[in-house]
Amino acid sequence: MILLDGKATSNKIKEEIAIEVQELTKSGIRAPHLAAILVGDNGASLTYVNAKVKACAKAGFESTLVTLPLDISEDGLLNEIEKLNTNPEIDGFIVQLPLPKHIDEQKVLMAVNPDKDVDGFHPTNVGKMALNLPTFLPATPFGILELLERYKVETSGKHVVVIGRSHIVGSPMSILMSQKRAAGNATVTITHSRTKNLKEITLQADIIVAALGIPEFLTADMVKDGVTVIDVGITRIEDKTKKNGFRLAGDVHFESVSKKSNFITPVPGGVGPMTIAMLMKNTLLAAKRRG
Repeated sequence: MILLDGKATSNKIKEEIAIEVQELTKSGIRAPHLAAILVGDNGASLTYVNAKVKACAKAGFESTLVTLPLDISEDGLLNEIEKLNTNPEIDGFIVQLPLPKHIDEQKVLMAVNPDKDVDGFHPTNVGKMALNLPTFLPATPFGILELLERYKVETSGKHVVVIGRSHIVGSPMSILMSQKRAAGNATVTITHSRTKNLKEITLQADIIVAALGIPEFLTADMVKDGVTVIDVGITRIEDKTKKNGFRLAGDVHFESVSKKSNFITPVPGGVGPMTIAMLMKNTLLAAKRRG
């Protein structure tokens, strides 16, 4: 069993990005600038955004964090987005999800300038991705592709089963894995909460991408020997034996599934760090487009 180490791989990518940033600045071009909008004080979101800011500093990026109150109006948030859209100093920005219930997430994502949409969520970029045109790929699927590629996991002609159909991971993952690319050319089955005989399908899979948000859902009896497993989920589970009172669990029962896997991502330290690295890769791309 080989661990697909997202932490080590993302550090390597960040080092590669830092070298490119040095070359850009030496040639007189300013460093890439990533901004993030955070609404409210959700603990998990704050941790994630702080990790992004830290990663930016390490790679020589400029970064800006816009923190807004939880009760900000939808119009108020849209005004803040427009400020970033029109600010020539900002190359790319993200709006940290989830947003408060009184704000229409889709409306917010639509308001982001596609040329600064380094999360790859805007319909313009999703459409380009579906047509395999150059664009910002959604950061988590992009990170998974990079992991598979760097660990030389064979995907061509393989059966990939994606569990979950979210716009952020499941749906784009199914499109990307079926395309002609280094980590692609696979036959993809997308499954979800209405799928019948899920176990029958996962037992046929050479590669499984678990992205449904149910802790330890995928168990050893659902996978065949030699499978590659990508665990996208991360959930806090109460655990009184831990100092902080919880442990982090993925969508995969790691202990049992890892025994049957050729490759598997850990949680934490798998897909999460790769998402941040790819967000930075997209921001670097935006900066290069700016010239």
